[in-house]
Amino acid sequence: MIAKKLCDRVASPIPANAGIGLRAKHYRDILSAPPAIGWLEAHSENYFAEGGQPLYYLERIRSNYPLSLHGVGLSLGSTDPLNREHLRKLKSLVARFEPGLVSEHLSWGSVSERYLNDLLPLPYTEEALAHVASRIMQVQDFLGRQILVENVSSYLQFKQSTIPEWAFLAEIAVRSGCGILLDVNNIYVSAVNHQFDPLAYLHAIPAEAVQEIHLAGFDSNGECLIDTHGKAVCDDVWALYRHALAHVGNVPTLIEWDTDIPALSVLLEEARKAETLLQEARHEHIA
Repeated sequence: MIAKKLCDRVASPIPANAGIGLRAKHYRDILSAPPAIGWLEAHSENYFAEGGQPLYYLERIRSNYPLSLHGVGLSLGSTDPLNREHLRKLKSLVARFEPGLVSEHLSWGSVSERYLNDLLPLPYTEEALAHVASRIMQVQDFLGRQILVENVSSYLQFKQSTIPEWAFLAEIAVRSGCGILLDVNNIYVSAVNHQFDPLAYLHAIPAEAVQEIHLAGFDSNGECLIDTHGKAVCDDVWALYRHALAHVGNVPTLIEWDTDIPALSVLLEEARKAETLLQEARHEHIA
């Protein structure tokens, strides 16, 4: 029965509603009292095992909700060869759960096959642009589908960079044919850390390429903002999100909360805020 329900979802895209990240802490709550939420996003690598409870719960939850898969370990910007075992596991997961969207980060995290527990920014150069675009195309060819790439937050910049980050991201989408997962919180965090205008970043992104938005919370260390995904979305990020909706239109929007994970009700309340802004944006567009 689960297999049939999964097949019924194949042609269903992620709706232009608010969703939440699926976390193990909330598996049973979601199954016992399924919340009225548009969709769920799962971290791909958490489900790479051949069996076990994570896959068991994901199958049951997937039968009730559209699903997006979001990766953190592919290291698209690395000079290491693409990890074929990682890609094989991802392709198997995609075939099994038929997600509406598959995404990764515009970052690197491995050197000589040693992996760092971070999503590190790239030097924004022509050489890096060609390298990453080629790797994204290889990933899409292997998976047989488009992926989205997400902008990351950063705390340092490479002095070798010759291209603004926003122009780099936009050109990556053009050259590789990938979509964009626009993380509004990451734009805000990096804008504060590097003192650029977040609206200039936002409006440089081709609206038609954006297929998903992320919202999250951050911490601060003096004048530096740290992207922890451990707090509620702040007022300034909500305000930037309103600008994002005006620019790209209504697209699926996810509430991310990865550390100090609260009760499910807290995530749902944040999602309701996003849903309210999505509805307001729809009405403004109609008017």
